Amino acid sequence: MAKTAENPNYKVIAENRRARYDYAIDSDIECGIQLMGSEVKSLRTGQSNIAESYAAVDEGELWLVNSYIAPYEQAMFGHEDRRRRKLLVSRKELSDLWNATQRKGMTLVPLVMYFNHRGMAKVKIGIAKGKKVHDKRETEAKRDWNRQKQRLMKDHG
Repeated sequence: MAKTAENPNYKVIAENRRARYDYAIDSDIECGIQLMGSEVKSLRTGQSNIAESYAAVDEGELWLVNSYIAPYEQAMFGHEDRRRRKLLVSRKELSDLWNATQRKGMTLVPLVMYFNHRGMAKVKIGIAKGKKVHDKRETEAKRDWNRQKQRLMKDHG
């Protein structure tokens, strides 16, 4: 978390906390995002949600589907709140993502949307595989054990 101290522009806009619970994240990639002016203004006020969105490779381009950016009231030319937004990646990254989604069970999940140190809106996409119910239970058990361990260390330390 040292990034926030040294970069005043770095700011998390929206986070998909459920993604790490529902999916086993294999790797992640940072993407640019093509936005309209009113969308950037709305993001600066922190009115967005990527919880139920996903990314898809369609006709040689990467798209962020079903992400929500609230309409900006003062805008002359508004935007659709749930439109498909184009994600910007290199050709090699795009082909890697396409190959990953063609394998069985792999999907592209947005993990976090943020402004980087230059003030540019970015999205971190995870290449993930859906977890089964028993995997989710195992993750929950590990989390509970780690919490209990921390409590024990705190009490005896």
